[in-house]
Amino acid sequence: MSALRDIEDRMVHTETVPGARYWSLVIRRGFTLRLVDVEGRANVSALLFNPQNVLERYNAPDTLKGQHTSKLTKGNMLYSDMGRVMLSIVEDTVGWHDTIGGVSDASMVRQQYGEQRYQEHRNAFYRSGRELFLIELQKWGLGRRDLVPNLNFFSKVSADLDGTLRFADNHSQPGAYVDLRAEMDTLVVLNTAPHPMDPSTEYRPGMLKLAIYRAPPVDPETDVCVNFRPENARAYANTRILNCQEA
Repeated sequence: MSALRDIEDRMVHTETVPGARYWSLVIRRGFTLRLVDVEGRANVSALLFNPQNVLERYNAPDTLKGQHTSKLTKGNMLYSDMGRVMLSIVEDTVGWHDTIGGVSDASMVRQQYGEQRYQEHRNAFYRSGRELFLIELQKWGLGRRDLVPNLNFFSKVSADLDGTLRFADNHSQPGAYVDLRAEMDTLVVLNTAPHPMDPSTEYRPGMLKLAIYRAPPVDPETDVCVNFRPENARAYANTRILNCQEA
C-alpha cells in the first residue's frame, strides 16, 4: 500500500480494521502509530490512557485551550489530564481532525440507519461507537466511567459564526493518513463506527489500515510539535521527567 511505503523498513506491525469494529494496543514511547483511511470514508474515534495508571488519560479541554484550537493537525500534541504529552501528530495529509463531535450511541444509530440485529445479520449488524468503545475498554478493566470526550480522526466538524456545528462531507480521501508519535507509553483505544454527525442514511463505515513503526529520535530544539506552541514545550518537558528513569 502506497501510504506505508515510506516506513516499510521501520515497521514492526501492520493491521486492517474493518468498519464498525474496535482495536486497542499500548503504543510504546519511541514508536509511531500511522492511521490510514483506506477508502476515503473512515471515521476513527480514539481514547487514550496511561497503561501504568489508567486514571491519567487524554484531556480534550487542556489539549484545545493549550494550543488555541478546536481541531487537530500536524504540530499538535495530545495532552493528558496531568499536563503531559501522550501523542504528537508528526505527519498529517488530512489537515483537520474532529475534537468536538463525540461518538454515536444505540439510539442515534437506530434513528438514522434503522435496526439491523446480530440475530438476523450476524457481523453485518449495526453498532454504535459507544458500544464498540465499551467492548474494547472492558479488555483493559475500563468501562462507562472512562468514556471521556474522544477524538475523531479523518472527520471535520466546524462551527458557523452563530455556533451551529457543521459536518464536512467527503473530507478525507483514499490513502489519507495521520502519524501519532508516542511521547509516553500510551494505550490507544479505537473504533471505526460512523461519525455521529454524518448525514448519510446508509450505514457504510470505512475501513482503517494501521501500522506501528520506529520513530526517529526527537530533537526538542527543532521538533515541529515541541515548538508548535510554548505550552507544547512545557508539556513535553513534563513528559521527559516521567521518562527520565528509563534504561
